[in-house]
Amino acid sequence: MFDDTIAAIATPLGEGGLAVVRLSGANAFAFADKCFSPVGKSSLKPSAAPTHTIQFGKIVRDGKTIDEVLLAVLRAPRTFTREDTVEISCHGGILPAKLVLDALLAAGARMAEPGEFTKRAFLNGRIDLAQAEAVADLIHSRTELALEAANEQLAGKFSQRINQLRDDLMLTMAHVEAYLDFPEEDIPEKTKEQLLQRLDDGVKFMDELLSTANEGQILRRGIRAAIIGRPNAGKSSLLNQLLGHDRAIVSPIAGTTRDTIEETANIRGLPVIFIDTAGLREARDEIEVEGIRRSRESLAKAEFILHVLDASEPLTGADENYFAEFAGKKRIIVLNKIDLPRKLELLGRAGSPLPDDGAHGVTRPTEAKVIGVCSVSGQGIEVLKDAIKSLVWAGEIKAEMLQVVINSRHQDALNRARTAAKQAAQSLREGMTLELIAFDLRIAGNAVGEIVGKTTTEDLLDKIFSSFCIGK
Repeated sequence: MFDDTIAAIATPLGEGGLAVVRLSGANAFAFADKCFSPVGKSSLKPSAAPTHTIQFGKIVRDGKTIDEVLLAVLRAPRTFTREDTVEISCHGGILPAKLVLDALLAAGARMAEPGEFTKRAFLNGRIDLAQAEAVADLIHSRTELALEAANEQLAGKFSQRINQLRDDLMLTMAHVEAYLDFPEEDIPEKTKEQLLQRLDDGVKFMDELLSTANEGQILRRGIRAAIIGRPNAGKSSLLNQLLGHDRAIVSPIAGTTRDTIEETANIRGLPVIFIDTAGLREARDEIEVEGIRRSRESLAKAEFILHVLDASEPLTGADENYFAEFAGKKRIIVLNKIDLPRKLELLGRAGSPLPDDGAHGVTRPTEAKVIGVCSVSGQGIEVLKDAIKSLVWAGEIKAEMLQVVINSRHQDALNRARTAAKQAAQSLREGMTLELIAFDLRIAGNAVGEIVGKTTTEDLLDKIFSSFCIGK
């Protein structure tokens, strides 16, 4: 429990029907009493109200009414932070919420730091560190799959498996350290085999977790896909179809897109950040020069590209240049305007789009999928979505996979734990001194403990919670 009491607006700033101001700490009820005036015979001051009840009244400061509110009284330990908590629902809008917050701060509360409510929940034992990170993942979820993965982690299913891994490592270390007290005795062969088996199982489990790192990154931050092609190939129309609404300006005039446009779409449950780029041609003015520069910058950051070709026109030198310049990128070739008479011929075996015919000296990609679409009518868009999903996520997305998708911090900790555990197993097999084995096992156990917060530092906590929004 902390001595001070913190307050913050817990809802996004802006106009809306409601806003929520949160207060948590030892003096939450006393500070709320100073500001809250009950209305009606059944409403009570926060300090006198039973836990988990709603009180109707007004927030008052210096004798002036700020707003009519509903005030929730939540007594420790049955709260998110395990502290006494007050949540005030006032009218939405920047000014009402700000004035309610100002009244609480004037009464003695301190302005909360980013993520401080969740940090207190962790430090007070309400949740572990992996669950605390899941709170942020939940807030930032952009697809139902991402939301499900965050809920699985928040429910503690991932933490249970991590805690079991750490317990196994610490149990192995305890066995090794027990023999340190009897240097004249060697570890019996049967016991050694059991210890090695436990270590091998732990390394195998860590390998399974590490294999989810890519999927975890995709669910949490999305994957970037740049839409490229020569001017007027239909890139902006394709973007609008993938998003399901008009986002980019579509015009028959080549070069309409002068800047990069980024929007996130839900593609088969995966958040894909599509980037509509300006056509890479000889710029006609300073604005187009800047647009092309930004396009190249976005292309460098994209994990894969959608290369749009106009199927109603023959292949051009500009198309060939795109193949050459971005040959190293994963791609899907999109043949647009398939509703028009086709003039672009793709020769060669099925699945080998645009084989090298010697023209322009360009070896064209043979592994890329070719999808025909009409970006005006939407024909072929669903097939394209399936191809995108297959490109970024192999196999079926199963519910049990969502329980253990790791983030980059987990990945770093598991890599260190895996290296130390493998070193301990090798040393045990080779008959190295038990002190070295125990040392490696302690490193492995501590690294795994970092994931759920059993071994951590203040700097690490500050880094994690500083990325949270204020009020959470």
